[in-house]
Amino acid sequence: MNSRIYAMTLDNCTSVTDFVLAGFEVQGDLQAILYLIFLVMYMIALAANLSIIIIPVFNPTLHTPMYFFLYNLAFLDIFYTSVVVPKMLTNFVSQKKMISFCGCMLQVHFFHFLGSTEAVLFSAMSYDRYVAIANPLRYSTIMSYNLCFALASCSWVIGFLHASIHSVMTARLPFCGSKIVKHFFCDVKPLLNLASADVSLNFKLLVRVTGTLTITTLMITILFYVLISKFLIKIKTSQGRQRALSTCSGHFTVVTLQYGTAIFTYMRPSSEDSFAQDRFAAIMFSVMTPALNPIIYTLRNKDMINALKKLFKKS
Repeated sequence: MNSRIYAMTLDNCTSVTDFVLAGFEVQGDLQAILYLIFLVMYMIALAANLSIIIIPVFNPTLHTPMYFFLYNLAFLDIFYTSVVVPKMLTNFVSQKKMISFCGCMLQVHFFHFLGSTEAVLFSAMSYDRYVAIANPLRYSTIMSYNLCFALASCSWVIGFLHASIHSVMTARLPFCGSKIVKHFFCDVKPLLNLASADVSLNFKLLVRVTGTLTITTLMITILFYVLISKFLIKIKTSQGRQRALSTCSGHFTVVTLQYGTAIFTYMRPSSEDSFAQDRFAAIMFSVMTPALNPIIYTLRNKDMINALKKLFKKS
């Protein structure tokens, strides 16, 4: 019955060439306040992540596996937030709030590409933290450049393949009816609700593929933290235990924030009521987390702070 209805719809189908981003649906002073908040957060994200990329270049002591992964993470966060925030800020001051079909599909692809790459990278970083605590004397030998490069490359490749599944499967759908995306950027779930075709396969892929990737990387991360906890118990001095914890606390905080919002967004069934919650989760993904990551990871790190002070003294 459903296939017959979709076939009748497609016979009279005029494909859309652009979409309208509904955004936050706020007006007046609240719109101006949100614009300023997101602009400031975006500038913080760019400045803080650029500092992680630039500072190690001028400080050889920061040429370590941990900062290699942080370099990748900073690079990801810069582009991750830039996929969403500039268009969102433009729509705050624009009347039409339009995005082309091609631009919409590019947002879908790069949002999931960069986001899933980051999730896999978190697992690689948890292994790095495990080696740093379990084998501190052999840390540099085990975490060789070749291994770090291989782990980072796998993260990027897996992220690209994961995103390609969703972007290709979404782009091939016919969109003939409403073109109002109930979000502030193009994401898979709100687009599937606009499609004039059976999207059950797309929703299954979203839950199973994204769910499998999220749960797998999360379980790997948890496994390494269980192993780390066993070594922490063996440390007899509180000072030594605190030093070891400080190497993991930033990573653990960001992982909890990232995975919590990912599971909340993509593992729930889609409904009209869920879109407002999805928008809040997306703010955490695209605005808050890219700004907080460098602060949590490195701006509390003594090595990074000292390197930053030396760089300013030279200038």
